[in-house]
Amino acid sequence: MAMRSAGQAWQAKAACRGPQSAAFFPPVHPERKDERIERETRAKQICAGCVVREECLDYAIKIREPHGIWGGLNEAERKQLLEARAG
Repeated sequence: MAMRSAGQAWQAKAACRGPQSAAFFPPVHPERKDERIERETRAKQICAGCVVREECLDYAIKIREPHGIWGGLNEAERKQLLEARAG
């Protein structure tokens, strides 16, 4: 994750910090659909127990983060959430 300001201090408490952080973003090489699903499932499992999940999701939506798992949602799921909120 990027450097954080005082408004993003939640990142220090994120469960995704450390070696497991690779599961949250696609690899630099192409991945098969089953590999993506497995990687995203691992990331979402980590998110499920995270104490700052809501802050993370709010941040990703606020900045319209186009990549990775944030707050337990992937890119498409965050887009659907935004569309539902726009109503």
